[in-house]
Amino acid sequence: MDFTVTYEPTPDEVARALAQVLKRQLRLTSLVLPSVLAVSGLVCLAVGSTGPGVGMLAGAVVFPLLLTWSIRRSARRQLAHLCVPTVIRMTTDGYECRTEQSSTSMKWSLFGKIVTGPEFWLFYAKKQCVGFLPRRAFDSGQQAEFDAFISSRHHAEAP
Repeated sequence: MDFTVTYEPTPDEVARALAQVLKRQLRLTSLVLPSVLAVSGLVCLAVGSTGPGVGMLAGAVVFPLLLTWSIRRSARRQLAHLCVPTVIRMTTDGYECRTEQSSTSMKWSLFGKIVTGPEFWLFYAKKQCVGFLPRRAFDSGQQAEFDAFISSRHHAEAP
């Protein structure tokens, strides 16, 4: 495997990739915290502690909305340096991303997991996402070659 492509991520594409990453990383928190707040709020109401009970129930409702807003805000802050012409070179050793402002090179051995989705490949080192590549930047032959490559390395995962 050795190919080079040039593409420019769109703001919507970056926002979708970051939303996927954060959704995966915050899955437990986004389910558990609102549930704990709701149960705690109901318990408070049951024992007559109205103020804290209502506050916790409101928090259970508001938390998912705040999480979504936070994800969108984070994506907007990163657009300026992500939505630029980018050259990607992928080899059997790793991949390199170059823009006018930066150059990043990563070896495949860094990644404990690569999540293959319909729109992106998400790269994880330990439990942190450290990068993503949009499938649209590659032709169908390159996509198939890379999918086969990561499947052979036994650390690919479907979304």
